[in-house]
Amino acid sequence: MSTTTYQVVGFLLSILGLAGCIAATGMDMWSTQDLYDNPVTSVFQYEGLWRSCVRQSSGFTECRPYFTILGLPAMLQAVRALMIVGIVLGAIALLVSIFALKCIRIGSMEDSAKANMTLTSGIMFIISGLCAIAGVSVFANMLVTDFWMTTANMYTSMGGMVQTVQNRYTFGSALFVGWVAGGLTLIGGVMMCIACRGLVPEETNYKAVSYHPSGHNVAYNSGGFKTSTGFGSNTKNKKIYNGGAHTEDEMQSHPSKYDYV
Repeated sequence: MSTTTYQVVGFLLSILGLAGCIAATGMDMWSTQDLYDNPVTSVFQYEGLWRSCVRQSSGFTECRPYFTILGLPAMLQAVRALMIVGIVLGAIALLVSIFALKCIRIGSMEDSAKANMTLTSGIMFIISGLCAIAGVSVFANMLVTDFWMTTANMYTSMGGMVQTVQNRYTFGSALFVGWVAGGLTLIGGVMMCIACRGLVPEETNYKAVSYHPSGHNVAYNSGGFKTSTGFGSNTKNKKIYNGGAHTEDEMQSHPSKYDYV
């Protein structure tokens, strides 16, 4: 594919990925109640990064935001931070990539400047996608750990003849949206970095050579020219160059190394 194709496709993929990251961060279904052991229930619970919700069989849904920050698990706060950092980096990279598009000409911006801007936006998109994937993966790992610990506690209580009701949570739809969005952002950033190579102008290795015909010898002397004053037709004017006297005939018959600049 051409450079413009790589750049435009990477730009569009990055936009879709960034939109998906924003949607996943605001969704409430990061973890949903596992209904494997109790498929028929009148209450269905699910949680997100910012609030927990309860949906009743009648269709009424009530959501309650997390009013505390210090009381939340450290892993949940880390996931919040990763998603926010990824969104901020993606937004900045999006603004930079708009001005770096080859099809948009702003003033007298050179191709080398567009290449640097494309590379910068591509790297920022890659970091943004990695932050989103890392945040979703950390939350998924936390869910898996809690799921198996809850299952072990349930079997232990059944063996001790103590019946307890514990809710287990599994993957929600927001996790899959976050994984796909992070992957799209990462792929878009890689394509932007590939497009940067085609925007760099090629450097030529040709050197300019100025040629002067040998019939017009020019001698340079920082101290000026000095001519001899003599009487008679055989006396020839002499030019002083770096302290040496040479006649004009000698200078014409022997080209100087200063003929080529």
